[in-house]
Amino acid sequence: MTRVAPIPLARIADSLRLGDISPADFVSGLWDRIERLEPEVQAMLPEPGRRERLRREAADLETRCPTTESCPPLFGVPVGVKDIYRVDGFPTGCGSTLPPELFEGPEAPVVTALKAAGALILGKTVTTEFAYFEPGLTRNPHNAAHTPGGSSSGSAAAVAAGYCPLALGSQTVGSVIRPAAFCGVAGFKTTYGRVSLDGVVPYSPSLDHFGFFVARAEDLLLPLTVLLQEEVRPPPRPPVLAVPTGPYLRQASPEMLAAFEAWMTRLETAGLVVLPIEALGDIEAINRRHQRLAAAEMAEVHREWFPRWEERYRPRTAALIREGRTVSPEEVAAGQEGRQTLREELHKLMERHGIDVWISPAATGPAPEGLGSTGDPAMNLPWTHAGLPVASIPAGFADNGLPLGLQCAGRSGEDLALASFAIEIERRLSSR
Repeated sequence: MTRVAPIPLARIADSLRLGDISPADFVSGLWDRIERLEPEVQAMLPEPGRRERLRREAADLETRCPTTESCPPLFGVPVGVKDIYRVDGFPTGCGSTLPPELFEGPEAPVVTALKAAGALILGKTVTTEFAYFEPGLTRNPHNAAHTPGGSSSGSAAAVAAGYCPLALGSQTVGSVIRPAAFCGVAGFKTTYGRVSLDGVVPYSPSLDHFGFFVARAEDLLLPLTVLLQEEVRPPPRPPVLAVPTGPYLRQASPEMLAAFEAWMTRLETAGLVVLPIEALGDIEAINRRHQRLAAAEMAEVHREWFPRWEERYRPRTAALIREGRTVSPEEVAAGQEGRQTLREELHKLMERHGIDVWISPAATGPAPEGLGSTGDPAMNLPWTHAGLPVASIPAGFADNGLPLGLQCAGRSGEDLALASFAIEIERRLSSR
């Protein structure tokens, strides 16, 4: 069992920017922790000379920012980067054994933006193969016998284990929200297309979303304000919450549903309105449409690579690509149109009932035992399909001691509002 100690982003960013701690000293302390825990957690890709590089980059950053007034918002903050993002000076492997030269290209603009805001790149984090279901070696920091979730496995585990206060992920089904819940940290998936995924090796361009991990909901706003270049406007009132009743919710395990019921009661006791709203009644059709669209686009992404390197693809990835070849252009078009239809349906329900946030379990249960699976993303799929912004809040623990998360989905394009609501929900959830 690893001692889990996530680092609060907002507080450490203030300390670094105000000079209470130097980037070099902070990185040195992190490195000691990583050296001690990484043989078990295995969240990071190996990098010879990482410590010396970080020390050098931290010293250079201090030289370029001699006064607190000149320090950018993420000054000295180490960031883990999922290994599907291109980062200058680092190879991109996508969790595969294909030649990394295939994935070379300009640095992802989101990485460049974080560097411009003062962030240090801690290193590349482990991803499942091509951000699908074939896992890497990363273990859950709460219990090494369990998965951390995926596909952003290393990023979630790195934040949970206290390697870095911020790490980048991506979500095509549930690859940010689910591992955040499994690892007991906060995760955020932005509105579809709100943050550019240029410089990122795609899985399914119609469904891929930018996302990230931090310790708690209170840390969500800083990365969002940096990347969206928008100011936070405090919500005018507490959020009105809605629970999507029906077959979607019944996909969760009995233990998860019991915990979710307890959270709803706690939120109502803390003064929030929680409305049961019938929604997502066609969840099986939504799930099927999403799977087929993702498969078709994965096959197209790998159209040139797969014939040449087929023997290097792991079984589940190869099977998805082969399935994608059977999807007709008409089915792809219907899948893309279905995304828009679902988004409009959810927005209409929100308008009709005055809903600010949909709440639901962030996963069907706690992290499964073993490393052969990253868990079931069923609870995340419809919100990703609709392209809505989504947050995961650490909300409690299962009977086996593993974390559970509460999922919050907001209106398309209102990412900062959702983050602010998530902070309020987290506060009310933890109140007694």
